[in-house]
Amino acid sequence: MSGLSKAISKVEVAVKWDPSPSGQPPTDLDVVAGTFTAADPYGTPAYLVHFDSRSPDGTIFLNRDSQDGKGFGWDEVMTLELDRLGSRYARVVVGVVIQQRPTHRTFVNVLNPAVRVREGYNVLAEDDFGSVLGATAATVAEFVRDGSGDWSFRPGLHGFEDDPVVFTREMGGLGRP
Repeated sequence: MSGLSKAISKVEVAVKWDPSPSGQPPTDLDVVAGTFTAADPYGTPAYLVHFDSRSPDGTIFLNRDSQDGKGFGWDEVMTLELDRLGSRYARVVVGVVIQQRPTHRTFVNVLNPAVRVREGYNVLAEDDFGSVLGATAATVAEFVRDGSGDWSFRPGLHGFEDDPVVFTREMGGLGRP
């Protein structure tokens, strides 16, 4: 990066969707982040952050959690303080998982889903999951640290059509260059 450019430092990933119709089970989407070390940037996550956890150092955390999409505005919001993340981490992948209880769902069954990635007021990416309608989960953002320690954002949605637990183990390899 040049002296005039700023690296990505603190980002927010937000997801929203409309509640299920009356009489149907609630739809629950969850934001999940996986951190990857420089030694294994596309392997198994060093740790995961999701609805009932946070990063060991407090740099990645869920600000808002919804189990039914009945919130106002963005239903799930995760903050990633990349500039504070330990130097051993070279990559962070963020995904969205559709909970499969009590019924099997893909993005085509979710009413008005949307994701937004932003840094401050600068929107880095927005999507409606239209390219992954048959997926049960998708990666929505990738952040990569360069040799100087600066973080950059790589946009792109990559769908996954298996169990959400399997997704969290394999999300680092989705969209691999």
